[in-house]
Order: sequence, then structure tokens, then C-alpha cells
Amino acid sequence: MMKPWKAGKRLVPLFAGLPLLLSACGREDLSVLRPQGTVAEGQLGLIKLSVTIMVAVMVIVFAIAAYVWIKYRRRPGQNEVPKQVEGNFKLEIIWTAIPLVLVLILAVATVQKVFAYGEDYSKDKDAVKVKVTSHLFWWEFNYPDYGITTAQDLIIPTGKKIALELKTADVLHSFWVPSLAGKTDTNTDGTVNKAWLEADKEGVYLGKCAELCGPSHAFMEFKVKAVSDDSFKKWVDAMKAPAVLPEDPAVAEVFKKQCLTCHAVGDQGGPSGPNLTGIGGRESVASILLNEEGSGKPANSKPVKDNLVEWLQDPQKVKPGNKMPQPKEDLGLSDEEIDAIAQYLADYKLSY
Repeated sequence: MMKPWKAGKRLVPLFAGLPLLLSACGREDLSVLRPQGTVAEGQLGLIKLSVTIMVAVMVIVFAIAAYVWIKYRRRPGQNEVPKQVEGNFKLEIIWTAIPLVLVLILAVATVQKVFAYGEDYSKDKDAVKVKVTSHLFWWEFNYPDYGITTAQDLIIPTGKKIALELKTADVLHSFWVPSLAGKTDTNTDGTVNKAWLEADKEGVYLGKCAELCGPSHAFMEFKVKAVSDDSFKKWVDAMKAPAVLPEDPAVAEVFKKQCLTCHAVGDQGGPSGPNLTGIGGRESVASILLNEEGSGKPANSKPVKDNLVEWLQDPQKVKPGNKMPQPKEDLGLSDEEIDAIAQYLADYKLSY
């Protein structure tokens, strides 16, 4: 039988190395510890309160245990039975009341935050309303007050409440922007869930699907881009402008026939696929191919045209299980046509 101290020598390095291993699994841009909005700041405050209570309880309990272990340990030659405290009314009251008080403190704070950050701002005239629809494996954002729809990049003005109405087009997904707000599911029973978020300053914040939804769940990302109020108005005007189609009539014909049956640009096209208006200026292609033209030129990023070509050559290789037809096999596009369409979309940028 292994002696306890030998087992401890083996377990201590394991538990010491485990936090280091787990810390490598995280991403700085997906951390709830870097709040950039009202909701996220409140949620972090709740986390701090919970951790403080747990640490305080742990320290007190371990301190009492250590004190008892040292003071009342059995000494050489001591054979009598120690005085028992079973049934001590005062002690039972104390160790029942203290946890109850701590739980009540945490419960009151939690309920307050839940109601505050679950408030419905869909009727607030000053809030920006956005209808969010989740798809396998992309996000659609509709702004009913402005009559525009976009995909993957949620553009919002800073300092304003964004009232979200969330639903799914297929399976269960979960909308999550750690720096701005918590998770909200998009349910399959037709329920429209409501949430809100607010960005304090301009920037790009990463969002993820937080519910396992299929083979490309890990690639179902989106960006929230917070801009000034003036830039937001310019973006809305640019989105509502008439479509700009390829200058080459042959490319324009192929694009209209093979792409606009599902996708839309400007005022033309179909609604079933992601809206492509201004895709050349977005942070990514297909949510996972990062563009150099995005914010800060992230690692592994490439020119937007290269990402578009990679996507159009084989969408299933980039994002397995997605519902886009294969451009070559299903739509009959040649390499030259794919390159021309990619160039057109890469040049399709909105100025705001």
C-alpha cells in the first residue's frame, strides 16, 4: 500500500501543472474577465462576489480545521475520549445561520442582476432593435427600424442599449459575447428570447455560439463592431444603397444566376443565405477565415480575396456541415468564375 506522503508527492505536481494546462485552453478575446459593456461589468461583479464568499468560507473552514487538528490532536499517552459536542445547540445554530446568510447575500445579488440584465428594451424608443436569427453555422442580424439585414458582423453604436430578439432557423444555438453580455439561447420551440447589451467604447468584440449545434459548432463565430453614432448612421445609409454588381456583364450574369438566388447584395437577391453587402470590409469570411482588412490584422489572417477563394473552392472543407451548395459541383462554377466573383466581393466594401 502506498504511503500518503508518497501519493502527495505525485499529486502535488499534477495539481500545480493543471492550472497552467487549462490556462492555455482559453482565448483572451473570449474572456468574461475583460468586460467592455454594462451587462458584462455587472456579471463580472457577481462573479467577484461569488468567488469572494467562497474563498472566505474556504479560508475560515481550513483555518478552524488546522486549529482543531493542532490543538486537539492526540498526544502520547492520551487514551481518554475527548469531550463530545454532539447536540450542542449554539454550535448548530451558528453553522446553520452563517451559510444561510451567505446564500441569501448571493441570492439577492443574483436575482437583482438577472432581472436588471434580462429587461426587455424592445419598446424603448432610444434602443437599437436587432432581430438575431441563428443558422447552421452563421448568424443573421436584422434591424427592423432601419429595414436592413446583415450577417456575421453586428454593427452597433456605442453608448446605446441594443435590444435583441433571438430565435433559431434550425437547431438550438446560444448567442454569447463574453466582453459585452452573457449567453442567450435560441430555442427550437419557436420561443423568441430577449436580451440586451451595450458597448462602452468603440472596438470589435468576438461572439460565439455557446451551444453544441453540429460538426462546425466551434467555427460558428461572429463579431460585434461598436462604432460611433455618426459611423453607425453612415453604415446604415451604405447598407440601404442600391446594389453594386460586377462591372463585367458575364460575371454579373453568373453572380445573379448562381449567387443571388440565396444571397443578397444591396436591394437585390434572396433572403435564405447570408447577406453579402459590404463583405469585403468585414472581419472574416464564413466567420472563421480572418481577413487582414479586419481590426488589427490578427494572426493567421489573409487577404479577403484569398479567403473568399478558399471558401468558394470548397465550403465543406472550411466549415463541415454547412448548407451552402458546392460552387463547383452543384453550381458549375469554373476556377476563373470563382476568382472573378471573389475579386468582386473583396472589392465590395462600405465606407463608414
